[in-house]
Amino acid sequence: MHVFYTPNIDKAHELPEEESQHCTRVLRLTSGDEIMLTDGKGSFYKATITAANNKRCLFEINETIYQEPLWKGHLHIAMAPTKNMDRNEWFTEKATEIGIDELTFLNCRYSERKVIKNERIEKIIISGIKQSLKARVPLLNGLTDFKSFIKQDFEGQKFIAHCYDENDKVYLKDVLNKNENVLILIGPEGDFSEEEVKLAKENGFKAISLGNSRLRTETAALVACHTFNIINT
Repeated sequence: MHVFYTPNIDKAHELPEEESQHCTRVLRLTSGDEIMLTDGKGSFYKATITAANNKRCLFEINETIYQEPLWKGHLHIAMAPTKNMDRNEWFTEKATEIGIDELTFLNCRYSERKVIKNERIEKIIISGIKQSLKARVPLLNGLTDFKSFIKQDFEGQKFIAHCYDENDKVYLKDVLNKNENVLILIGPEGDFSEEEVKLAKENGFKAISLGNSRLRTETAALVACHTFNIINT
């Protein structure tokens, strides 16, 4: 059954314009057809289309299905965006499908991309929750300066992944605590600067390794996301 995103379902039983056009023009669904909706806040809704044309799609709700959280704890990935925007979008899509609660793009010293258009990323997130049948939309924050970000309050485990040789680095899989909030920093293609690593550690972040291979930024971020989900399955 097709899934449509309806964030204002509590106010109106009508699909948003873009979803309505996809429903009626692309999928050619019409009055009487059954659809599945999600508000992105934890619930699915079985519904029936009551009226449809090229501009509007109205429905009535037949059943509300609350989806229990698929994991405990809150996963926040904060990564420096890659120069190639396609890679940022690929990570966003896959992380949403696997499971993530919050995403922040960081402006770091060696960042090669200084602009992120949240509107495009948000559309990918919505597509990802529908694809993977999740009823909660991850929170997307705006591009944030690294130095100000690491000083923000966070209740839970805090990690920074970097490629420098340090004796105190540990494997993420060995230190993740099940059912806890987790914040993981992933650096740009040129890595975090040594100063940034030092500042992060001074602000409570623990240095981690994601394995023996040197990974691209988006790959490292996805490995971190997947590791969290494996631990919390």
